[in-house]
Amino acid sequence: MPAEIKGFFHAPTFSLSYVVSDPGTKHAVIIDPALDFDYRSGRTGTAAADEIVAYAKERGLMVDWILETHAHADRLTAAPYLKRELGGKIAIGEGITGVQKTFAKVFNLGKDFVADGSQFDRLFADGDTFSIGNIEGRVWHTPGHTSDSVTYVIEDAAFLGDTLFMPDFGSARCDFPGGDAALLFESIQKIYDLGDDMRLFMCHDYQPGGRELLFETTVAGQKERNIHVADGINRDEFVKMRRSMDAQLSMPKLILPSIQVNIRAGELPDPESNGVAYLKLPLNQF
Repeated sequence: MPAEIKGFFHAPTFSLSYVVSDPGTKHAVIIDPALDFDYRSGRTGTAAADEIVAYAKERGLMVDWILETHAHADRLTAAPYLKRELGGKIAIGEGITGVQKTFAKVFNLGKDFVADGSQFDRLFADGDTFSIGNIEGRVWHTPGHTSDSVTYVIEDAAFLGDTLFMPDFGSARCDFPGGDAALLFESIQKIYDLGDDMRLFMCHDYQPGGRELLFETTVAGQKERNIHVADGINRDEFVKMRRSMDAQLSMPKLILPSIQVNIRAGELPDPESNGVAYLKLPLNQF
């Protein structure tokens, strides 16, 4: 039986999370779960994650993996909460160590933070595999948006992170530390090589023009209609376009809290002497 895929839309961040399960064995993985966060009050919440918990429990799913496509800069991950509620190992691409080293300096995290990826249960190398019951998943290193970006390929479905969006919104920005427009172009070609019928699942849908939510397309659909990287657009054209667009973008609203949490595999900083945990806000750095 083919894998079952259920998408969950997190409207505050226009982001998607997925549960992919093996109907025969009830084993499952969760991809890119979101934690609610109110920037004005500094309060976190689990309403979005609880939808995933309810879905998994209603179907009797056994969660083996909680997979991150990269350390998101626009939402906090709910991976630790879901691990406590449902089990599973938290995994990300091995490129996370470079991201950790970069932002450990930005936030002056000091000796208490070790930038070796040990906060995660598993660091995936390019080509690694994982199991969902009787179904095999494969990890593809697809850098460009960030240096740690990976794509998870499960049967005829690929979960892209921020590498591509729906065809009417184009491609991901490449101006974060470790980002590279030329690498992104090569990663997109790697995805296109998966074959025209491969289903592609987005990590975000910004619903341009107010259209309805869409988060699934195909390689053929991207090659035919993607406004940034359709067939016929070469590497140099793409890099020029992407760099020009990125120069006009502002920083994501949640980048400062998100990165601090996500490089810790979603764990909040330890509480201080008054029992309160704090995030840092670097001044005049960006």
